[in-house]
Amino acid sequence: MPDLLIELFSEEIPARMQSRAAADLKKLVTDGLVEAGLTYASAAAFATPRRLTLTVEGMLAQSPTTREERKGPKADAPDKAIEGFLRGAGVTRDQLEQRETPKGPVLFATIERPGRPAPDIVAEVLEQAIRGFPWPKAMRWGAGSLRWVRPLHSILCIMVGDDGAEVVPLEVDGIASGDTTRGHRFLSPDAFSVTGFDDYCARLKRAHVVLDPAERAQGIWHDATNLAFAGGLEVVEDAGLLAEVAGLVEWPVVLMGQIDDAFLGLPPEVLQTSMKEHQKFFSVRAAKTGRIERFITVANRTTADQGATILAGNQRVLSARLADAKFFWENDLRTIKAVGLEGMAAPLAEVTFHNKLGSQADRVARIAALAREIAVPVGAKPDLATEAARIAKADLASEMVYEFPELQGTMGKYYAEAAGHDDGVPQACAEHYSPLGPSDAVPTAPISVAVALADKIDTLTGFWAIDEKPTGSKDPFALRRAALGVIRLVLENDLKFEMNHFLKKSLLSAEIQRLVIHRKKEIEEAPNALLKMGTTDETLIMEVREAVEDTKIGIDQSDLLSFLHDRLKVYLREQGIRHDIIDACIAMEGSDDLSLLVKRARALDAVLRTDDGENLIQGFKRANNILSQAEAADGVEYSFGGDIKFCEAEEERALFAALDAAEARIGPAMAQQDFATAMSAMAALRGPIDAFFEAVQVNSDNGTVRRNRLNLLSSIRKICLTVADLSRIDG
Repeated sequence: MPDLLIELFSEEIPARMQSRAAADLKKLVTDGLVEAGLTYASAAAFATPRRLTLTVEGMLAQSPTTREERKGPKADAPDKAIEGFLRGAGVTRDQLEQRETPKGPVLFATIERPGRPAPDIVAEVLEQAIRGFPWPKAMRWGAGSLRWVRPLHSILCIMVGDDGAEVVPLEVDGIASGDTTRGHRFLSPDAFSVTGFDDYCARLKRAHVVLDPAERAQGIWHDATNLAFAGGLEVVEDAGLLAEVAGLVEWPVVLMGQIDDAFLGLPPEVLQTSMKEHQKFFSVRAAKTGRIERFITVANRTTADQGATILAGNQRVLSARLADAKFFWENDLRTIKAVGLEGMAAPLAEVTFHNKLGSQADRVARIAALAREIAVPVGAKPDLATEAARIAKADLASEMVYEFPELQGTMGKYYAEAAGHDDGVPQACAEHYSPLGPSDAVPTAPISVAVALADKIDTLTGFWAIDEKPTGSKDPFALRRAALGVIRLVLENDLKFEMNHFLKKSLLSAEIQRLVIHRKKEIEEAPNALLKMGTTDETLIMEVREAVEDTKIGIDQSDLLSFLHDRLKVYLREQGIRHDIIDACIAMEGSDDLSLLVKRARALDAVLRTDDGENLIQGFKRANNILSQAEAADGVEYSFGGDIKFCEAEEERALFAALDAAEARIGPAMAQQDFATAMSAMAALRGPIDAFFEAVQVNSDNGTVRRNRLNLLSSIRKICLTVADLSRIDG
């Protein structure tokens, strides 16, 4: 079985596209081969800045001959129908076979497709892959029609069998295939031929090219950490930057350079971000102080002076970049010193958050008011929570964040410290955006939690108020992420938090904001100029608020709470809790307290994983079904509880005693929110309920006994539904 080696050699492929391009090449070629009948044992794809490589091992030398029997029309069908069948099957009339069937004589065609040599199939598949390659961006060059990410120079395509390597002949836009490639652009630019994948890898390495991106990344990290360790320092880990740099070089050479002392006073995040974004440098810090002191750069070649010239050039460019960062930093500090952090935030009044929800300053005011309300239940001081919320987004107006948007929040902390804020306020400025995703850390400091919750709840209620809800896969305002953030903040901090109260209050604020904006627009467009006189924002807000309160506008938060519950289901499903268990708990009173809801769900899940719990569900459903049918037939509600004096069987009396014992345990446990004890008491009913149904016929001929037994079933339903709505449990 021959092996296949393909290399598409071009100008530099952007690092961000290489991994996906290698995967696309593998999929396009291997799928095409299999579809044509060429199976294989294994395949692997690689990428460097100048080449995409695919190796396929254990491929068939020829596709197999296939026979297909195709049923056609009846023998007496119209000529046009038969001619259409002939064209579709690719056969002539004399190749058809007539057979008798239960529906009469029918025509059949046997289509035989002979096998094809592998080189013919490979050439066809590879040409289609190259011409239809799904680059995010592609270009044309010269007079050709081929579109590729960068000009394509050569195609290496060989099949390697027992008798040696054979070039697979093909031509794409004037580029003919061959068995040659080139090494490093500067260190080994000459062409050379290869005889197989192992020879290809070995000769590339001798030509200063490391083919495997994982090997390049591993080598970069190994050399970088060793250089830093030798200087008593450590490299700041950055997996994304490491992957990107590995895609920029074919022969990585790691160098460590100095940062000018004039810039060492900048916040470490500023140094790290500036070096990463502009220069693709790794930051090197002192392990004890965390101060960024040096940088690691990765060159694409060796030099006679051991990289000294490269480092000198990089240090000059870096100094210019850091001079800009220092200028932004010092300018921002001067602004804070002159007008304070709230003064720095003044331009946010001119920045539109959303045309129906006002400016960023309007949003900050809403968040501050909500943070004050949230502060008490999360254990924060209301004044500090309000103070933190008012300045948390001030850094959005800073020159530093304008240049480096990814530093929002981080710079807020430094600016808050520079402005003299303390008591957790600077930390809240840094943490109020968190968590940004499922793997992001959740703030635990009370002020940070209060502002983070207020920020995310305002986002949700604001877009709910203007009917910009997520639909299907579309979520342009990241409301699902905001909802998950709220859930994680509440659960991971174990907050006793009545969500309905805060959702309703925040929805009301958003609705008033929306109506104020709408009213302002009406006034601005009014033909009578007198309407525009004497109407300030404050009076307008007051008028709208009074109008809303007078009309008692209905603010319904139930739809938004349902959205949070849906996100909670997704969150808990990933932890192994079934959706029906969550539904059973959501149906209970107090489901807007997410911590309480999750405790209930986890306790119910634990019980249902036991035999007693699983069988109890069956007993409950049986009792509930019998009771519901009887209530529908009799037109009455059996909800008064049975009387033990009407019991005839010992199993009835035992169930009475078990229900009394369970109720005595469940009531206090539920009052103390001890769901584990309540669920355990409920699960203990499994045995008495099973015994009751085995020994007793509920629908007795004696009317008094029947009613008593139905009331006994009502007690089962009542006690079980005290813990969770078990009717929603599947099975």
